Amino acid sequence: MNIHDSKYKCTECGKCFGANSDLTVHRRIHSGEKPFECTVCSKRFTTSCELVRHGRIHSGEKPYKCHMCDKAFSLSRTLNTHMRVHTGDKPYKCLLCNRRYSQSSALQRHKRHVHSNRKPYECPYCGKLFKINAQLKLHVRIHTGAKPYSCRHCSDRFTWHDQLKTHLLKSHNEGIWLSCHICQKKFSHSGSLKLHIRRHKAVKPYVCSECPMRFCTATELRSHSLSHSDVKHFCCGSCGKFFKRKANVVKHFSRFHVHSSHDDDCLID
Repeated sequence: MNIHDSKYKCTECGKCFGANSDLTVHRRIHSGEKPFECTVCSKRFTTSCELVRHGRIHSGEKPYKCHMCDKAFSLSRTLNTHMRVHTGDKPYKCLLCNRRYSQSSALQRHKRHVHSNRKPYECPYCGKLFKINAQLKLHVRIHTGAKPYSCRHCSDRFTWHDQLKTHLLKSHNEGIWLSCHICQKKFSHSGSLKLHIRRHKAVKPYVCSECPMRFCTATELRSHSLSHSDVKHFCCGSCGKFFKRKANVVKHFSRFHVHSSHDDDCLID
């Protein structure tokens, strides 16, 4: 930068500008001044350009259009992020397992769910711990039997949204089936399709810390990890016997407690 370009200098951080107007805007970073106010929601902004971009939220204006699928966006950065759907670009990499993501928010969720051991949320019914409150809220439905998702065509209700989506497809022909491009198997939601394709490609990003085994899903890894532990979390409500896996409790209960005549047999392993 020559002498002319740097004649306007910030006294706070020493950064130089070629125009006094640029320096004026820059100084707002240090002062916290936000002179531009939205007339709809009263949110304030540092520059008029920021206010204009924000205004599109209220007006519904979407000037940035995707040339591949015709979707439109209010902000150019949102369009740039969307384009990764088409290009497959995943610039955000997990340094612990090398998985890559198209958005930084997805990477942060991955790190919280997979690589963090902190579980501050406890189930009031069984004491199971969770990393995020949303997981706890979903888990509690198992105990309460809550079915918040109702079919608009019939009286059926469901615990999970995916169950409702599958029901609409199978029973009411509403929605679009997702097909595997390798074997043409159909799925009702994208998560199941992605997992299915991962199995086709033998992608196993979840690695056991105790042995070399790898798995397609975190659930499979957690189940496998029980083989390395003597902890038994699952208890039979009828006889108090503990098991490593929930499926074993169900099997045990069906075998020994479904019929009253078998109650005494539960003492025999």
